[in-house]
Amino acid sequence: MSVTLVPSLPTLPAVPSAPSAPLDVLGVPGEINLDYAATAPCARAAADAVAELLPWYASVHRGAGALSRRCTLAYEQARQTIGDFFGARAEDHVIFTRNTTDALNLLARAVPAGTTVVTFAGEHHANLLPWPRGSVRLPVPADPDGAVRDLAAALTELRRGSSPALPVLVAVTGASNVTGERWPVAELARVAHRHGARIVLDAAQLAPHAPVDLRTLDVDYLAVSGHKLYAPFGAGVLIGRADWLDAAPPYLAGGGATSHVGPATHDVTWTTGPARHEGGTPNLLGAVALAAVCAALDDADQVALAAHEQALLSRLRTGLAALPHVVELRTFGPDAPRVGIVSFVVAGRDSTEVAARLAAEHHIGVRDGLFCAHPLARRLLSEATGRTGRRDLPPTALRASIGLGSTAAQVDRLLAALAELG
Repeated sequence: MSVTLVPSLPTLPAVPSAPSAPLDVLGVPGEINLDYAATAPCARAAADAVAELLPWYASVHRGAGALSRRCTLAYEQARQTIGDFFGARAEDHVIFTRNTTDALNLLARAVPAGTTVVTFAGEHHANLLPWPRGSVRLPVPADPDGAVRDLAAALTELRRGSSPALPVLVAVTGASNVTGERWPVAELARVAHRHGARIVLDAAQLAPHAPVDLRTLDVDYLAVSGHKLYAPFGAGVLIGRADWLDAAPPYLAGGGATSHVGPATHDVTWTTGPARHEGGTPNLLGAVALAAVCAALDDADQVALAAHEQALLSRLRTGLAALPHVVELRTFGPDAPRVGIVSFVVAGRDSTEVAARLAAEHHIGVRDGLFCAHPLARRLLSEATGRTGRRDLPPTALRASIGLGSTAAQVDRLLAALAELG
């Protein structure tokens, strides 16, 4: 009988217990979910809010009955709650969308003609693909300070070579969906505004892990997904400056987006405000669920939540570093600030096969692939090969991500399972 020797794991950092109550998350007993960066589990606060409203479920903005009035009030209260949670300014619009991708596509349709959009090559596809032709894509920087310097240089050159009257929009993530590394959003915003540009923040991966406030960061637009933020699929928001949004054609032409429709084909007057881009019957339950999570997070001890996550993240990264056949991917240095997302490869093993074995043999769910950030993921895989000198790294990666409800025992189960693959 052959015996498999499992590498021993180092003493891992202790993890304080996490706060509970409305921010407990739903799940299936026995299944370990370490794929929060794709879709976080539903918080009890969201499920309870939906269950409470379901008996009253009716049309929004469309009826005079008691049910419709209550649903309309719930929808608009959700807009206010979410706007307050993210620090929306009094003049900002809070527009409900399906997710971050939808929100950024809406903004891409609303930017004035001639706008140049500046992004980095480290973005998720949602913040790479929607922007108009002629956009500028900067290389992935070596560190956060490099991102600030590169943006300043690019905007200086852009302003020198074009009319200063033409709009410029900087589009940047708050935290990488591949590495979890945090980007210097406030510093990038200062650079953008110094050069007369606006900035939009893709907060899909940052908002579930840290407070995000438009006024504190001084960003002009913010996009976020409910399904990353412990609410069900199908609800997101775009928050930001009203002028571009009110001047743009409606994102969806239809009921609710108009103030007048005449008998002639093009005799249409579009409304202003969020309704201009929310044509059709809205996702009431998604909006209410997302607002409930925002309210629960607002009431929670977010310092304690962050401390719990960072302790788990340290435990995970320490354990991965102790496995000789595992290589972590990173853009910045190993000590750069990050949220609870780690991507890695298992040398000599196909990532899809590893993910399948973790699921089938250990009931652990992780992500495999290039994470809808193909340019960045491929670059980091190549960099890992050069950094380690290994020639047996696979062409795709694995990603483990944590958040509310994650435990030290779950992290340890993943590390033990990966050790068995050695």
